[in-house]
Amino acid sequence: MSMGRPILLAAGGTGGHLFPAAALAASLAKRGAEVELATDSRALKYGSDFPARAIHTFPAATTTDAGALAKARAALTLSAGLATALVQLRRIRPRAVVGFGGYPTVPPLLAASLMRVPSVLHEQNAVMGRANRFLSPRVNLIACGFPLKGVDRAIEAKIRVTGNPVRPSVIAAAEIPYPEVVGRRLNVLVTGGSQGARVMADVVPAALALLAPDERQWIRLTQQARGEDSSRVAAACARMGFPVEIAEFFADLPARIASAHLIIGRAGASTVSELAVIGRASVLVPFPHALDQDQAANAAALASSGGAVVVPQPEFTPERLAAILKGALAAPEKLAAQAAAAKSVGVPDAAERLADVVMEVAGPA
Repeated sequence: MSMGRPILLAAGGTGGHLFPAAALAASLAKRGAEVELATDSRALKYGSDFPARAIHTFPAATTTDAGALAKARAALTLSAGLATALVQLRRIRPRAVVGFGGYPTVPPLLAASLMRVPSVLHEQNAVMGRANRFLSPRVNLIACGFPLKGVDRAIEAKIRVTGNPVRPSVIAAAEIPYPEVVGRRLNVLVTGGSQGARVMADVVPAALALLAPDERQWIRLTQQARGEDSSRVAAACARMGFPVEIAEFFADLPARIASAHLIIGRAGASTVSELAVIGRASVLVPFPHALDQDQAANAAALASSGGAVVVPQPEFTPERLAAILKGALAAPEKLAAQAAAAKSVGVPDAAERLADVVMEVAGPA
């Protein structure tokens, strides 16, 4: 194996950060670039098969937790992470460092700035996260999944809209034709993001109960639900004699999106980007407690194409969802039009676009 100077990707915390980093790693590998990963211990469960020649862990913590003591502890952890990153970057000698957001990216990106190593930030959301806002003045370029809102004029000159890299399984799912509507059958997929969403377990079965039996019989439901939410959904559907497939996690989620006529879910950057690349209609319920309201901005970006309906969580009631399902059953052709609208704004080659930006900053090996 060649041991040339690598491009160091910094990502951690959740699969939402690691999945686009992995897609970029694959694109860089096609160009002959060596890749290594900097992450934190929480992300190792996602990153064990990450396509990199080496994985490095750094201490990291968020400074947004309430309380002076929690903030002080987080600051100490980040300081330790920076010290570790300075030592590691001197040893690794990366051509460039690419950050994917979240506090695990702060130590390696700060170290890169101090050592004058070229660097790129990738912001998945339509609103820049706090860690990326802190880092943005210190990097060479900023790539983003959606046009960014509310950024300083000095930062605008650094921005390149590349789209969000998606997994190979999403690219494969994008080739699956829109499912034929047999009779009035409606394939509905309910997701709640990587952590699940209790509100889906509260609202979806109750909405189904409001439908007439001759309406409900046409719906085929697949729902992500965790822990006791899973048993509550199963029990509610059993009382109606309504069949449902439930799981805490779907490893083949992109293929399930492709086989659905309607997806009901959160509006994380990965979810919204995958819905657009595959091209399916959706009802998006943004997570209401996000500090930066990033999911609301992501959902608005897809809704502006006509490919999604956005329902704020306080308005996501059984009655509202039942009305949406009734409308879909009555006019399934509208879902096909929404699917086409979503696909029109998908960016299937986002990983290649981001790789172009990274290679521009990294320069020759």
